[in-house]
Amino acid sequence: MSLFHLLLVAVIQGLTEFLPVSSSGHLILLPNLTGLEDQGLVIDVAVHVGTLLAVILYFHRDVSAAFLGLGRLMRGRMDTPGARLAFLLIVATVPVVLIGLVLNLTGLEEAMRSTTVIGWTMLIFGLVLYWADQKGPATRRAGEWTLRDAIVMGLWQAVALIPGTSRSGITITGARLLGFERSDAAKISMLMSIPTIAASGVLLGAEVAVTADADAARDGAIAAGFAFVSALLALTLMMRLLRSVSFTPYVIYRVILGVVLLALAYA
Repeated sequence: MSLFHLLLVAVIQGLTEFLPVSSSGHLILLPNLTGLEDQGLVIDVAVHVGTLLAVILYFHRDVSAAFLGLGRLMRGRMDTPGARLAFLLIVATVPVVLIGLVLNLTGLEEAMRSTTVIGWTMLIFGLVLYWADQKGPATRRAGEWTLRDAIVMGLWQAVALIPGTSRSGITITGARLLGFERSDAAKISMLMSIPTIAASGVLLGAEVAVTADADAARDGAIAAGFAFVSALLALTLMMRLLRSVSFTPYVIYRVILGVVLLALAYA
């Protein structure tokens, strides 16, 4: 792959992974609309690793607490905030892993990778995010996340397996409907992304481990670096903006893109 193509894929993944606009949808649209070759599994794994490192760095205190808490959890103890957070993140990840396996085994995952599907999901779930953001109360903080919340948001997260839905967008929608403040809804969503992206990376990595060569490894390292920088910038900007701005700008972008894609699909 050319350096420009690597940069394009990595930046798109990095910028859209944590914004509620769907990274998978944008990456599917890239070859569909431009004629560029599909980036392949090696680059997919690489950009996922880059975005994973970005969210771990940004929320390093929470991640450290959950990692230490995981050790206590494995010993049957859930007596610290970190252990409780680790447990809730595991619970929230189960639905997307199980449903993802079903879609992969049945072939439905590939069947949904179309411009038409992405256009409708961009539009519909953008409007759902707007409704939840405007109507949802803002009375709860991230520290009040409960087992019921983790299950509900885990089910919402599984919906993001439909291309164009947006993992962050749908989990933020769920969090806002549960009453979490905007920044706290985004924080929980971002923390939920860590085990989900890690699980996805492991599954994809297992598929490419036996086929990757030196050139692919080099391209992957470049893509991971670009994705890391762009994801960290996007995450930092969004979390700062949420102190004073709603999710409406992202909704407007989703609606416009959805309408354009549907116009192209049905033309």
